Amino acid sequence: MGTETVRAQATDEVTERRREQRGWYFYDWACSVYSTSVLTVFLGPYLTAVAKHAADADGFVHPLGIPVRAGSFFAYAVSASVILSIFVMPMAGAAADRTGRKKPLLALCAYLGAAATTGMFFLDGDRYLLGGVLLIVANASVAVSMVLYNSYLPQIAPPEERDTVSSRGWAFGYAAGSLMLVVNLVLYSAHDSFGVSESTAVRICLASAGIWWGAFTLVPLKRLRDRPTAAAGQAPGHGWRQLAATVRDMRGKPLTLAFLLAYLVYNDGIQTVISQASVYGSEELGLSQSTLIVAVLLVQVLAVGGALGMGRLARTYGAKRTILGSLVAWTVTLGAGYFLPAGAPVWFFVLAAGIGLVLGGSQALSRSLFSHLVPSGKEAEYFSAYEMSDRGMSWLGPLLFGLTYQLTGSYRDAIISLVAFFVIGFVLLARVPVRQAVHDAGNPVPDRI
Repeated sequence: MGTETVRAQATDEVTERRREQRGWYFYDWACSVYSTSVLTVFLGPYLTAVAKHAADADGFVHPLGIPVRAGSFFAYAVSASVILSIFVMPMAGAAADRTGRKKPLLALCAYLGAAATTGMFFLDGDRYLLGGVLLIVANASVAVSMVLYNSYLPQIAPPEERDTVSSRGWAFGYAAGSLMLVVNLVLYSAHDSFGVSESTAVRICLASAGIWWGAFTLVPLKRLRDRPTAAAGQAPGHGWRQLAATVRDMRGKPLTLAFLLAYLVYNDGIQTVISQASVYGSEELGLSQSTLIVAVLLVQVLAVGGALGMGRLARTYGAKRTILGSLVAWTVTLGAGYFLPAGAPVWFFVLAAGIGLVLGGSQALSRSLFSHLVPSGKEAEYFSAYEMSDRGMSWLGPLLFGLTYQLTGSYRDAIISLVAFFVIGFVLLARVPVRQAVHDAGNPVPDRI
């Protein structure tokens, strides 16, 4: 084979890889609008208001006959959605590795979640149970879809590109969230001009996130391609047995397990802040919905630059040290949030800016760092365990947040309790020798990690 032919083949491979990477970015673009508009901004305060409307004279609702303080219902529903995803994610990862066909499973999860989100348009009156069910379905769907989505990363990006590719994916997601939030802000702020009530405007914003999610999922489904894996063609087994086998396999790679434990802890704090910040702002600080939208929009805009900027820092200082620095910033920012005065939007915006600068980078670099710890051919299997740590195990934070409020009646006490996740996560991550972990996984060790 001539030199020119080899060069042409190499060029074609790079071109195809870039095309696939661009398609991969678009799933972040598609589903991040749900995380931003629904989970972070609108659904928490709105579902809390619906639950309070349905509450008894003591302020309690009674799903399945269980007395629940109305202000805790949203946090409990988030926790329940995560527990459900724990049961589904191992089966999805095992099925993807066994069949080698991730795209049909990704499509199923994406469109189930998009349909549930679109159905939130019908959440009105005292239908808090409907809101809880739709939240559980949508949140579990996005978690399972991310198992499949993340497992493409080692296949579409060589080791030296993963920090950059992962950071760009997060940046795409935050850019989409920002764009949709601008539209949401216009509709919500000027709902009278559009001839709709405030409640209807919120429900339109919720449903539009589902439509966006479904529409833009078509791009990755067109550009990503399935590849045979080492597990392809094996006899089907129960997803939990596959997860148990994955954990047993990881026991031979204890440093990979050590990283997952650290990530489980600090990411639980991150996910809880994302889902509960708007409730804290509206219920404890007395801020308007428009103020919350602007604050989250600020987070989205700064998170784009933060994800890309921390990707550059990782190239200089390594992903591990950059993540550790972000955890320090999370701790300081969250601690400051406890002392925010009520009715002071400016200080809430300052807090939002701090969160935005570290949010995207800490998540993107954690994903790319883990991709180096995955043995070849076991991407979906290992990323199923990762997603269990990412979203599937992030039930303790919302549960702690809800319980703290239920027992104390103070959202400030609830928010400060989350600092422990970042402090403990920092200590655990600092103890992981990542270069040795990459070597033990059988992967080439990058010059800087």
